[in-house]
Amino acid sequence: MTSSFVQQALIYLAAAVISVPLARRLGLGSALGYLVAGVAIGPFVLGLVGEEGQDVLHFAEFGVVLMLFLIGLEMQPKLLWKMRVPIVGLGGLQVAVTTLVIASICALAFGFEVRAAVAIGLTLALSSTAIVIQTLDEKGWLKIAAGRRAVSVLLFQDIAVIPILAVMPLLAPAGIEAVTADAAHGAIAGDRPAWVQALAVVAVVGVIGFGSRYLSRPVFDYIARTRSHELFIAASLLLVFAITWAMNLVGLSAALGTFLAGVVLADSRYRHELEANIEPFKGLLLGLFFIAVGAGIDLQLVVEKPVFILVGLVGLMVLKFLVLNILARVFGLALGDRLLFSVVLAQGGEFAFLLASFALQNQVLDAETVQLLIVIVVLSMAATPLLVIVFEKGVQPALARRFTSAPEPDGPEDHGHPVIIAGYGRFGQVVDRLLRVSGFETTLLDHDAGQIEMAGRFGGQVFYGDASRVELLQAAGAARARLLIVAFSHREKAVRTVQVVRKAFPELRVLARAIDRAHAYDLIGAGADFIVRETFGSALSTGEAALRMLGVPETRARRAADAFDEHDTEGLHALYEHWGDDQHYGCLLRENLEQLKQALHEEEDPPR
Repeated sequence: MTSSFVQQALIYLAAAVISVPLARRLGLGSALGYLVAGVAIGPFVLGLVGEEGQDVLHFAEFGVVLMLFLIGLEMQPKLLWKMRVPIVGLGGLQVAVTTLVIASICALAFGFEVRAAVAIGLTLALSSTAIVIQTLDEKGWLKIAAGRRAVSVLLFQDIAVIPILAVMPLLAPAGIEAVTADAAHGAIAGDRPAWVQALAVVAVVGVIGFGSRYLSRPVFDYIARTRSHELFIAASLLLVFAITWAMNLVGLSAALGTFLAGVVLADSRYRHELEANIEPFKGLLLGLFFIAVGAGIDLQLVVEKPVFILVGLVGLMVLKFLVLNILARVFGLALGDRLLFSVVLAQGGEFAFLLASFALQNQVLDAETVQLLIVIVVLSMAATPLLVIVFEKGVQPALARRFTSAPEPDGPEDHGHPVIIAGYGRFGQVVDRLLRVSGFETTLLDHDAGQIEMAGRFGGQVFYGDASRVELLQAAGAARARLLIVAFSHREKAVRTVQVVRKAFPELRVLARAIDRAHAYDLIGAGADFIVRETFGSALSTGEAALRMLGVPETRARRAADAFDEHDTEGLHALYEHWGDDQHYGCLLRENLEQLKQALHEEEDPPR
């Protein structure tokens, strides 16, 4: 590892650590914080990073790929099919109409040739998947009507990149040898006949779909049996990297391929663990992507042509806002959702970097125009979080009644099961069966592949993963659930889970299984609302049976067991604060036993 690499890593990480907390404290959002950090360390301010920023940008684009994979995991195939109209209809019209309007303005108002005007329109028609999804996620808008429609449009735009790359060489001036889309996309299939390339595309997409649907489960089952968390993370990243490589091989969008794989895996029992494993890498790489974009802003060009860039920036965002607003109205969005939808998609996107450079290679656009386009796109991306803040603080409260009242459901899972059971061993199985026959649906979490397999056979909603991880609990619906039952036999894991839940989900009630009295005190200290000692109930039933066998009447034996249960449970909590002081605790415990004996004696011989 070279000192230069370490130095660059240090600069990028320090910029993120300093800028993002400050941006969030000011209510600006993490995306804008990363962009500002990139500008600060870029060649035109502090000059801490130089030309290698473009290499970082290409690497960090993998964060967008991971993000699309996670979005796919959230969308079950049935949901995606329901969204076909907004994806194809709304998304298709947005790209077509925006391209036509921008191209017309460029040709008529600015005197561009028709070829160049169309290239500019295609480049600016796309929005930023990274900025939009990050913003919607942070604001909790992904599942409202506006968020759903925005995701639909972004999905179509990702698909549209492929035909746009194919069309761009056709816009090259006569006599110019066109650069193929394969070369621009990094594929190695440029010399193949068209029919071979088409078969390769179909084969790769088919393998991704078939493998994700039928091969991933036995592979993840095998890995889960190793109980190696690190191996599962490696397998998760391997899956995404393999799909990215395969899609690049045939010249298709890696983000689109991973999204499709995510959709196929959306019904998998390993979905939540995949989300929890990939989420940190996605966040880090997206942050790196935003910093690299910010570092790439040519401030010198901004200083040289401020009026042109300002007009281009405002014109682009206003024009896209109007087009999006009109289309959203046609597709029946309420006023508030319509405005939000239009605001979040009004910027240019990261694919503009690829399309603009590709247009330059084909001599459709000149170098100066490409530089201006890139600066305008980057500034529009930076402006979006600010516009969202203005919308959130000023417009949204005034139009509170003009939004869709509730999030759009994803399907059965999004109705939210009221109970989550962490640990599906013998103890958890009994609890689960009782709750389900009583009409309460449950979500089961376990880190044992065998238990997950068994639970799945009975039709329960089960997910593989470590329940002490807040990401997994969040994905499993802990924010919506009413009760979490911690049924582990592992002491430390149970306590750690309760601690995590109490900190991350303070409103969620926790019922925890305790191995013994000492474990019960640990769980009480961690914040459990109710403790069940695993041997206490069976021991109490055994004692009650013993009393009956010794000749005690059944009713009296039942009352004695109930009194013992009530008194001992009260004593458990009363003595908790003295746990650890052996001498004092021992004295109090003896007093408690004497009180219990007296209570039972009074129960047997009530005063006359």
